[in-house]
Amino acid sequence: MVFLSGLSDKERDDLRWHWSLWARPEQLPPPGDWSIWLICAGRGFGKTRAGAEWVQQIARHNPDARIALVGASIGEVRQVMVEGESGILAACAPHRQPEFEPSRKRIVWANGAQATIYSAAEPESLRGPQHSHAWCDEIAKWHNSAETAGTGKAMAAWDNLLMGMRLGELPRILATTTPRPVALVRRLLKEEEGSSGKGREAGGVIVTRGTTYDNWANLPDRYIRDMRRAFGGTSLGRQELEGAMLTEAEGALWSRDLIEACRMSGPSDGMALPATAFARIVVGVDPPVSAHGDECGIVVCGLDGDGIGKVLADCSVVRPTPETWARAVARTADLWGADRIVAEANQGGAMVGSVLRAADVNLPVKLVHASRGKVARAEPVAALYEAGRVRHAGLFARLEDQLCGLMAGGTYDGPGRSPDRADALVWALSELMLGSRGVPRVREI
Repeated sequence: MVFLSGLSDKERDDLRWHWSLWARPEQLPPPGDWSIWLICAGRGFGKTRAGAEWVQQIARHNPDARIALVGASIGEVRQVMVEGESGILAACAPHRQPEFEPSRKRIVWANGAQATIYSAAEPESLRGPQHSHAWCDEIAKWHNSAETAGTGKAMAAWDNLLMGMRLGELPRILATTTPRPVALVRRLLKEEEGSSGKGREAGGVIVTRGTTYDNWANLPDRYIRDMRRAFGGTSLGRQELEGAMLTEAEGALWSRDLIEACRMSGPSDGMALPATAFARIVVGVDPPVSAHGDECGIVVCGLDGDGIGKVLADCSVVRPTPETWARAVARTADLWGADRIVAEANQGGAMVGSVLRAADVNLPVKLVHASRGKVARAEPVAALYEAGRVRHAGLFARLEDQLCGLMAGGTYDGPGRSPDRADALVWALSELMLGSRGVPRVREI
């Protein structure tokens, strides 16, 4: 307080813009002669703010700086990295604001430093320009970033950028991303390992890791509670919140890259899609084996006019009584305007039918008796994903965790004792898209 009282009003106001006073240590550049600084951390960690502050500090102190700003698209660079709430313009004090020239895709500071916008989806735009510094945001989202090394636009954009980092005595790149096991992220992590701890001195790769919870003080408590409730204990939560790098299970029928490739780019909620867009909507049900089983899988899928299957909702219930899961099925069918319920009846078929009738289900109910194991039934459905014939209309963390745990060898290596949600999805999509091939024995009630 004594220090603050000795400052003028202008000096006190300027304190707001001294990033080193407010940043957490992991948001500040590491010491040493590194060439690449990778911040690989959960959502809300403060990656964007760290990148924006790094850029504006470079521009402020180096009038010769020529900085590349690279994102998944031109729109994302502008909306997040430049004009976003934590972007470059927000990180600059009002009296130091640079001039943003959208038509020229350029930011110019008063001292002559410049930053240019690029899209990783256009790797050829990075062939030729020279830079002294670069900030690459969400590199795990870059187009085709899941391709193998040497292919795909993401890797091409990165390599073209590297070849143009030849201005100044110590060219540097900051890459910020939520971790995903895509080729480019794996490459940088491997390069960090190859530095053998000498990255700071030998111009290597330095990695900063962190979680959403590291930035708890600057995030709404409700956001933290909602994220924990929705994604706590899921693989998606470990990746997106805890910043963990999830490896793919070798031999799994579904990979996370495959599911991401099949995720719709429009509305993130299936309810936002018009009901008239679907020729049919089916509710797949995998009832619990016992009266108080782990969970009842309830998954809603639709078939559009182009023959594309849409996974619309995961309405599964945990540790339900028979009456509870039957009512949940009835509510789900009514909410989505489903034309059929497909329920597995290997365990207590008569009980499944009677419980659904007691819940006042007024739809045709198809009871399916599987003659093959869950994984064998899932294989033709996984092939539909590979063929690009299925889309996910949102994020279904627990369902997707189970899909990625179904192994081609016939085993299950995912969360929980049984992939109930995944099995419900398989029944629904089999009914919509595979006909009798997906339903060995059928009885309607």
